[in-house]
Amino acid sequence: MVETGGARRELTVGAGAGAQQLGTDMVLNIGPQHPSTHGVLRLKLVLDGEKVLSAEPIIGYMHRGAEKLFEVRDYRQILVLANRHDWLSAFSNELGAAMAVERLMGLEVPERAVWLRMAMAELNRVLNHLMFLGSYPLEIGAITPVFYAFREREVLQAVMEEATGGRMHYMFNRIGGLKEEVPAGWTRRAREAVDLVASRMPMLDDLIRRNDIFLARTVGVGVLTAAQAAAYGASGPVARASGLDFDLRRDEPYLAYGELDVPVVTRTAGDCHARFEVLLDQVYVSLDLVRQCLDRVDRIGGPVNVRLPKVVKAPEGHTYAWTENPLGVNGYYLVSKGDKTPWRMKLRTASYANVQALSTLLPGTLVPDLIAILGSMFFVVGDIDK
Repeated sequence: MVETGGARRELTVGAGAGAQQLGTDMVLNIGPQHPSTHGVLRLKLVLDGEKVLSAEPIIGYMHRGAEKLFEVRDYRQILVLANRHDWLSAFSNELGAAMAVERLMGLEVPERAVWLRMAMAELNRVLNHLMFLGSYPLEIGAITPVFYAFREREVLQAVMEEATGGRMHYMFNRIGGLKEEVPAGWTRRAREAVDLVASRMPMLDDLIRRNDIFLARTVGVGVLTAAQAAAYGASGPVARASGLDFDLRRDEPYLAYGELDVPVVTRTAGDCHARFEVLLDQVYVSLDLVRQCLDRVDRIGGPVNVRLPKVVKAPEGHTYAWTENPLGVNGYYLVSKGDKTPWRMKLRTASYANVQALSTLLPGTLVPDLIAILGSMFFVVGDIDK
């Protein structure tokens, strides 16, 4: 209500189709295309001036029907679809799908393939984190960190590309192992790349972690409590920044993670800065894990895959395989009727759970803080919509 010449009247303000009769409150659509969303997400906000009163994440703009397409692809072909829902975690996505099929078929993957898978999964984790470590400061006004982050990404991308032939969608996992043996000398070159990145990470660290402006924009902003994180099913760096000490690599080991000591990085503040710090510190942990995996690969000979029949069929039954993807817990629930295609394959993605917390985090904040919070939730919209 506004007062004009002694008389009170209602004022309708808004943006686009979201405008409603809300007094002086305004309904504003952020998106569905916005640079800080890592995909096509829409946020429907109700604002009082610059203060957010309520927020509704609206998803579905990138829905490609992957779960339905699984049902008409054979077990070799589904890896192409699984690879793509989180395009920053492609290797890890393939890995989870392959593990689900292998578990249902009772396949034992050769030991060399197991350790190579772990080395590449951790390299993929570092590549994922470096993308967000560069893009997140950029979204709130810090331009320089993205150049440092992408410099290190290029070093590791070269290693992954040499082995797999791909820079983004690697397609290197196969049911029963890996596509092929890595090139001669690859482990040495991978180790050199990891050492180079590890030696230069402090430059990115010193540039942004304790930057006064960055601290002012992130400390105490967008606090997600441990209880809220658990209630929304949040996982990965987002949950660990709120104090949830959970990591499948340590708590329910898959592949050969049980043979490694996997340090789990946590914080308790649960704010934007804590989430950024967890991501940054996890890079150091993953680089060290890559070294350990490469050392094991060098000591193990033998094949990197198993011979499969021309037509791969999983026996009737169901199984669930989950992995600690870069952005959180990624699960594949596979149901088979004994055919060459899955009867049902359901994805449990990290981004889908993490983004739901925005409806709790955003109310009460200011619009400039909205971008800082949005970027710190580390999601990929393809991973939400699938």
